[in-house]
Amino acid sequence: METKQHNIALCLGGGGVLGAYHIGVLKAIDELNIEINFISGTSVGSLIGALYCAGLSAKNIEKIALDTKWNDFYKVSLSKLGLLSNEKVGHFIQTHTNICTFKDLSIPFRVVTTNIVTGKKVVLKKGNLLKAIRASCSIPGIFIPVNIKNTMLVDGGIVDNVPISVAKEFGSNYIIAVDLNSKHSYKKPKNVIEVLLNSFEFLSKQATSIHLDTANLLLQPNLEEYNCINTDQIRRLIQKGYKESLATLKKASIPK
Repeated sequence: METKQHNIALCLGGGGVLGAYHIGVLKAIDELNIEINFISGTSVGSLIGALYCAGLSAKNIEKIALDTKWNDFYKVSLSKLGLLSNEKVGHFIQTHTNICTFKDLSIPFRVVTTNIVTGKKVVLKKGNLLKAIRASCSIPGIFIPVNIKNTMLVDGGIVDNVPISVAKEFGSNYIIAVDLNSKHSYKKPKNVIEVLLNSFEFLSKQATSIHLDTANLLLQPNLEEYNCINTDQIRRLIQKGYKESLATLKKASIPK
C-alpha cells in the first residue's frame, strides 16, 4: 500500500462524555490546517473519529454534540447480556453522515473492539461501520454486545483504549494520541452502573499504558473535575480540548 511521505495519524481514546475533549482537539487541528491521513478510535473515540472521517468539520461535530443527550444513544434492554441497548448509536451516525460502511469514509479509519469470548483485540476496517462503532462503545455489563460475523464484540477499551499500535500497523510515521483517562478521578459509586463504569475504566487504564510512549505527540489532559456520564459538561470539555491542544500543536514539530 502506498503511503504519503508524511502520514499523520490521530488516535482517539475512550472515556464516555470526556470524549467531547476530542472535538476540541479536532477544532485545533482544523484551525492549524493539519492534514490527518488516518484515524483509529476506541469507544467514544471511534464515534467522534467516524464523524470526522465521514467529512464533517470539527465545528459541525461540535454543534451535533451540543444538541445531544444520553438518551440519543441508548434504550433500556430486556436482554440478559446487558442493561441497555445502544442501537441508537447506529441511527445517530447515519442521520448525521448518511454513511453506513467504512468504504464511504474520506479518511482511512479503524475501530477497536474486544472479542468477549476470547478477550482478544479485534480491529474493524471494513463492512458495516455502524455496527463496528456500536461494538466499540458497548461497555460490558452495561450495553448488549454486538454480533459481527458470528463474533460477540464489546468495548475496545478492555484491550487497547488509545489505539496507537493500530496506527503503527497502518504505516503512520507521525502519531498524535489523546488519552482521556490518565488524569481522571473517580467518585464513590452510587449505583450499579457507576460501579461497572469505574471498574471498566480501571481496566482500560491498564490496557492503555503499554503503548503511550510510542506516540510522537501525546495529549493527556487533566480531567479530574469532569465525569464520563454528565452531558452538561460537553461545552466546557470542547473548549478545554481546543484551548489546550491548540497551544500544544502550535509548539509541536508536526510534518507538513
